[in-house]
Amino acid sequence: MSKKVVTLGEVMLRLSTPDFKRFVQSDTFDITYGGGEANVAGALCNYGLEGTFVTKVPDNPIGQSAINHLRRYGVDTQFIAKGGKRLGIYFLETGASMRASQVVYDRADASIAEAEIADFDFDKIFDGAVWFHTTGITPALSDKAAALTEAALKAAKAKGVTTSIDLNYRKKLWSKEKAKEVMTKLCQYVDVCIGNEEDAETTLGFKSNETDVTKGELNLDGYKDVFKQMKEKFGFKYIASTLRESYSASDNGWSALVYDGNEFYHSKKYDVRIVDRVGGGDSFASGFIYALVEKMAMKDACEFAVAASALKHTIPGDMNHATLAEVKVLMGGDASGRVQR
Repeated sequence: MSKKVVTLGEVMLRLSTPDFKRFVQSDTFDITYGGGEANVAGALCNYGLEGTFVTKVPDNPIGQSAINHLRRYGVDTQFIAKGGKRLGIYFLETGASMRASQVVYDRADASIAEAEIADFDFDKIFDGAVWFHTTGITPALSDKAAALTEAALKAAKAKGVTTSIDLNYRKKLWSKEKAKEVMTKLCQYVDVCIGNEEDAETTLGFKSNETDVTKGELNLDGYKDVFKQMKEKFGFKYIASTLRESYSASDNGWSALVYDGNEFYHSKKYDVRIVDRVGGGDSFASGFIYALVEKMAMKDACEFAVAASALKHTIPGDMNHATLAEVKVLMGGDASGRVQR
């Protein structure tokens, strides 16, 4: 029987410049759809779980196109509400070498930001679910979206569903002060917390000393201290952080650290040549969720998630389309990239 994982968040229209062009150069955009929680649902379906995505989209052809895109990859869309003004858009200019990627949002007044709790029957949505996942992006959209996120977390906990959140701070959506206020409240309903070093500081106030991602420097002892503080304050069952060493927009070091309240585990590191880094954190979250749902040991869960997300960096678009077999081959140490015939 398939294991049901529910995710809640925004799905957006993504318009990206082709061939590494700048916005001012491009006469066309490549079109796809994505969003943190939608990406997670799609990847989980790819691994064989039942990914159910919950959102609200406008009742027009663009909203339907977003739904169709998710259905293409097996996502259960039956609980998506329709209504509101519009689908959010984000524009992506992919960087290279020392030139950073750029994102421009056009998501004000999106349908999900104005969604009401009454738009969703959470008792029915969580029926048969084993896991619920959301991110810090959703409550950043509006006060209504924050209330919706809290209601979903409460409903999941009431049904005995394991809950997770990816902290995912977006400075273009809200202030550090607002983020800390809201996320501190939401995290009391969370079992598994996922996020990088910047997110832990900006959303919850925990800082890892002597770490500078812009210099490609990591201090694992600093992370461990932060994880212990987070465990003490919120009682998370697992805390996981991706560790990105940003050498340039084209080349990153990629690993992760996981803590279960007793032991720490630092994964192997991959040196990744980036095709598309958008969705990298989502692919780690989906890999970690899949591994824990499938009862993998913490070490194996961490290695699966890191391998899956390393592969995502080589795939265009928001969603991770790496297969289970490909992830397991990479976990086993084959990073040769040899042609499979």
